Amino acid sequence: MPIATRAFAATAADAPLSPYSFDRRDPGPDDVAIEIKFCGVCHSDLHVAKNDLGNTRYPVVPGHEMAGVVTAVGANVTKFRAGDRVGVGCMVDSCRTCSACREGEEQYCVPGFTQTYGWPDPKGAEVGQAITQGGYSNRITVDQNYVLRIPDSLPLDAAAPLLCAGITTYSPLKHWKIGPGSKVAVIGLGGLGHMAVKLAAAMGAEVTVLSTSDRKKADAERMGAKHFLINSDKTAMQAAAEKFDLIINTVSATHEIASHVQLLARDGTMVMLGLTTEGLPVYALGLLWRRRAVAGSLIGGIRETQEMLDFCAEHGIASDIEVIAPDQINEAYARMERSDVRYRFVIDMSRFDKTA
Repeated sequence: MPIATRAFAATAADAPLSPYSFDRRDPGPDDVAIEIKFCGVCHSDLHVAKNDLGNTRYPVVPGHEMAGVVTAVGANVTKFRAGDRVGVGCMVDSCRTCSACREGEEQYCVPGFTQTYGWPDPKGAEVGQAITQGGYSNRITVDQNYVLRIPDSLPLDAAAPLLCAGITTYSPLKHWKIGPGSKVAVIGLGGLGHMAVKLAAAMGAEVTVLSTSDRKKADAERMGAKHFLINSDKTAMQAAAEKFDLIINTVSATHEIASHVQLLARDGTMVMLGLTTEGLPVYALGLLWRRRAVAGSLIGGIRETQEMLDFCAEHGIASDIEVIAPDQINEAYARMERSDVRYRFVIDMSRFDKTA
């Protein structure tokens, strides 16, 4: 039987999110049914809800940072059983046959992976769902190959944002081989940035945070940063020139980056993680003079995401969170737009009965 599900959904770009009921599919042979306990609130959720990219299909239930407990499994499921602590991130399927999928890099699936919400859902036909629906809900059904195991030492609420913010920052740190002796700068100490600081520091890097003010300096140092740089301080910026092997840029709004390129050492890379909707000028001279690069990185594949969760458990890393009730989501969105969150909102689904 279809699984009755309660949620908060966006119904139009200019409308607040509101209570929404729909059906999840009953677990098939390869599926895992999950009771969602907590779901992180990502800035990309806000972009989709407001149709900033121009391709949102309504109604849509955002949320791709889910932590919960398995309630049932299909006959072919061997990886999970009822009662397991699990997570679901930004993808719920992929083609599984392209070169990226075969190499465990499903996030770069050539036809495109199936996003957790707002994406055509071939498996949703049986319950009348044309698109996938995400984690601002109390239930989800996912193929076992796209479900992650959350280690027992990680609290479910603080682990939820690891399924996006954690892997989005872990993946480039691993790809660019950050370790002891590396010098890493993080632009922006928000939902992504605070995870980048924690992870890079745990990997042994010397971490510097670049920000527009010093109001988060104490937090940055608590998370493992050794230095804090105000990017409007020209003298300090000049002193930091050619210092960093890697710059993790987490800012999701239009901003100036050309001067930040000068902070890269020879062969250094600035990795763009923020979802900006306008172009950011970069000048060739600053790149070619030191063989620098500006690159992008998405999330990680399922294998790497599990590796990240295990790394976080080993090093005692989780997100700094503010837990909210489902009906506080619109207030949370407004505060996110003001950068008024330290450092990730997480929805507590157990508070549905009290609020919706």
